Amino acid sequence: MTSTSDAVDGRTRHYGDFYGLSEPGGDGAVALVVGNCQAESLRLVLDGGGLRTVRTPAVHELVAADLPHLDRWLARAELLVSQPVRDDYHDLPLGTRQLADRMPAGARVVTVPVVRSAGHYPTSAIVRPPHDPSLVPPVVEYHDLTVLAEAAARREGVRPPEARLDPAAVRAIAARSLDELRRREAAHDAVVVSDLLERPTFDQMRTLNHPGNVVFAALAARLRERLGLPEHVVDLGRPLLDRVHAPRLAAVVEAHGLDDEPTDAWTVEGNAVPLAEVREAHLRWYEREPAVVDAGLARHADALRALGLA
Repeated sequence: MTSTSDAVDGRTRHYGDFYGLSEPGGDGAVALVVGNCQAESLRLVLDGGGLRTVRTPAVHELVAADLPHLDRWLARAELLVSQPVRDDYHDLPLGTRQLADRMPAGARVVTVPVVRSAGHYPTSAIVRPPHDPSLVPPVVEYHDLTVLAEAAARREGVRPPEARLDPAAVRAIAARSLDELRRREAAHDAVVVSDLLERPTFDQMRTLNHPGNVVFAALAARLRERLGLPEHVVDLGRPLLDRVHAPRLAAVVEAHGLDDEPTDAWTVEGNAVPLAEVREAHLRWYEREPAVVDAGLARHADALRALGLA
């Protein structure tokens, strides 16, 4: 069994530059990339070509003890690339504006969007129940709206509704998802990626919120263009955010005119996990977590209606 000190040591080693155990390689301006799991992938394709990036813990993993290390790097950084983070996130001064205020005069700040695309995976959803936003279902950490609706129906003792998974419903959900991404890009003057997703392909997104290499490469190129930096292509030799792949639904293939074959399983760590297995695990979990069902029904009412599940 791994001790707490071993786990902390492992984390510290993993983020050695951030914690001062080492210095980022190369030369050029020091750049911080802040956000969720997408931020680290973007950092990898940004590194080099005039930027020295610092591997930084995801913003939701930062704790009070990390602030001195974060402030040390903010004081050195010439560039902050950040997803939109609200002030006092997790009761810490981690908001994008708050980070920018702690940087040297003349430092630049560029916002990038959190990329989500329901057009690729129209039944997938993320639910953050108010009583515990970190709560996620077992097996795969994504909710399936058809299973969520089934759990609600079971609770009420009625027959579960049958999803209307046709190309029209897929395209309606895709359009709504794109509109929301465009709205967030405009609201934060973020680097634009929404146009890339107007013609969905599965190499763009592994899951609802895990982009593929092609999206990160395009985002990095556009970010460099905004900053006036030279082109710089990074070939990592491996796929990013590759741990989980969502099923590819036949209705999505038809709606977007794709050549891919539909799949009926999730892929987790390279292993196929049948949809039926995930469904059963989630239904049992929903019985123990009824508040999550309520939160999901409220949060995703529009998508549920589009799928005929409301």
